[in-house]
Amino acid sequence: MRYDIISDTHGFLSEELLDQLQGADVIVHAGDVCSLSDIRTLEQIAPLKLALGNNDYSLGYGSGAVRRCKFFSDGFRWQVCHYRERLDTSVCDIAICGHTHRPYVERDRESGTLIMNPGSPTYPRAKGPSMGRIIAENGKVLSAEIITLDF
Repeated sequence: MRYDIISDTHGFLSEELLDQLQGADVIVHAGDVCSLSDIRTLEQIAPLKLALGNNDYSLGYGSGAVRRCKFFSDGFRWQVCHYRERLDTSVCDIAICGHTHRPYVERDRESGTLIMNPGSPTYPRAKGPSMGRIIAENGKVLSAEIITLDF
């Protein structure tokens, strides 16, 4: 399974981002999507798991959009929240956050949970626009990486 991870798109999906997302099995968005039409565009590419961000407060995205998204896929317990400090890594295997626009992939020291912040493809604050990708098979994470996009 290929999980493409994005956050902080703020109402703009670049052509390069959309090209990179082609072929994803699931798209995970960690908030600040800021556009109902962007949600529809992403849902046409792959099933979308979405957590709301601090800039998503006034938009009606439907019942599937929540502040903390939890789901089970490919043997993993996932948790997605815009703010890292609101993730409970003791109850998930993979945790996704956003908000800072700064990408990283790491393991939680106590729980061993894989934590990813994909950065932002729209308004990066470090190293340029980015997204994340996690490849998993048979209950094992084969790779977890940050992908740098062009402006």
